[in-house]
Formats: sequence, structure tokens, C-alpha cells
Amino acid sequence: MTYVYAVGRDPAALEELAARTPGVDGGPLRAVRDGELVALVSSVPAGSFDEGGLHAQLEDLARLEALARAHHAVVDAAFAAATVLPMRLATVYLDDSRAREVLVREAARLGRLLDLLDGQVELGLKVYADAAAARRPAAAPTAAGPGRAYLQRRRTEQRQSRDLYREAAQLAEEAARLADSLARARVVHRPQQGELAATRAENIANEAYLVPAGSAAAFRDRLTALAADTPGVFVEVTGPWAPYSFTDSPVPEATGGPR
Repeated sequence: MTYVYAVGRDPAALEELAARTPGVDGGPLRAVRDGELVALVSSVPAGSFDEGGLHAQLEDLARLEALARAHHAVVDAAFAAATVLPMRLATVYLDDSRAREVLVREAARLGRLLDLLDGQVELGLKVYADAAAARRPAAAPTAAGPGRAYLQRRRTEQRQSRDLYREAAQLAEEAARLADSLARARVVHRPQQGELAATRAENIANEAYLVPAGSAAAFRDRLTALAADTPGVFVEVTGPWAPYSFTDSPVPEATGGPR
């Protein structure tokens, strides 16, 4: 089967990259081309990448990690060499001819996406609320008994928590407006929870922005500064990355930022 990593429009750069870069399980890369569109691909065993085999691989965490590392290594190398559209992990076709058919059938859409991505990087924007960091010291105990003191403390904590999440939501809206003014496109993800969360704080907003490569540092500095005076709320900017968040979007949400 044919495993597809990324699609671009620079045949010389991507064919040169294919000649020196390994793919999944060390298999050699090659370029499948139709006109100016080029797909970076490698061959993988049908028994491991058909529906049943792929499901088994994705259920095996160690194998999934190895597969993801190999996939992202190719995408990142391609991203450094040319403007590319990353494919989702484990995008496979029966053979090269089927992969080429996709290039033919989706040529207009792929061309529009590559136009959008040219000269851009992806930056992640997350806003967090950390109740523990925002909690102010409790007032000195009064003459009331321990039961009443406990209730007073609980009411104070609940009020502080409401205030914190209101401030975090307001800051997330402000961050989105500022990011929109600096970016070319935007994708909104679900906030991370449970095992996906990177910290004990609650993820209030989780978005991705397409930003001109030369503006990435300014984007980071301006967004992270927003929460400087808001205890318990902080902004995290990740990247720059290859534009993974824009892979499946027929027309990513445009912003008012640079073109």
C-alpha cells in the first residue's frame, strides 16, 4: 500500500528530500506527481495498514508512538524544504495510482490550501485558568465556630473561582481578537481535558493560527503578555509547527490578519 505524508508543489525540493529521507519503518520515500502537485509517499505492508491491521497498530501505544514519530519526521523535513500540506497520520491508498488520482481529483482544493499556507507557520494558542494559583489567602478566622468558618471559606473560594473563570473567558476573547489581527487563518479546537491536558490548570481556549513565518516571535510576545496582570490566568503559545491543523479544512476560517 501507499502511505502519504504530505503534498506540495515544489517537485525538485521534494524529490531531493525523498532521496535522502526514510519513512515509516525506515522505508524509502518517493514522489508521486501530477503536474505541479507532488505527494511524498512510501510503501507499507498491506497486512499492517489495511483496516484491521491499522486498527491493531493504533491500539498499540508503543507502535502508535513509533508511527507518529516517523510520520512527523517526514512532514517536518518536507516543511523545512517547501510549502507542504501535511496529511493525517496513517493516510494510505491501495497503490501509487490511487494516490495520484487524489492529486488529480483534488487539484483545485489542494492548490488553494497551498496558496494559503505559503510562507506561513502554525502557532497554537491556549488560555488556562489555574484556581490554585489565583486563590488569595483566607481571611483571619472570626469568633464564629468551625462550621461557620468553613462555610465562609467555601463561599470565598467559590466567589474567587467564578471571578477567575469570568476573567479567563474575557481574556480568551481578547486573545482571539488580537490573534486574528496577526494571523491569516484560524482553526478552533476543543479545549484539552483529562490526559490530554498538559497542566493541572483548566484549558479555557485551544486554537491554532496560521501566521507569517517572520511574525511568529511578535505573535508569541504579544499574546503571552496579555495575562501578565491577571493572577491565575495564563496564555501559552506553541510552535512554530507545520500546519497540521489546516490539513482537513476545505476553506479554513479566514481572519482579519496579514495576507
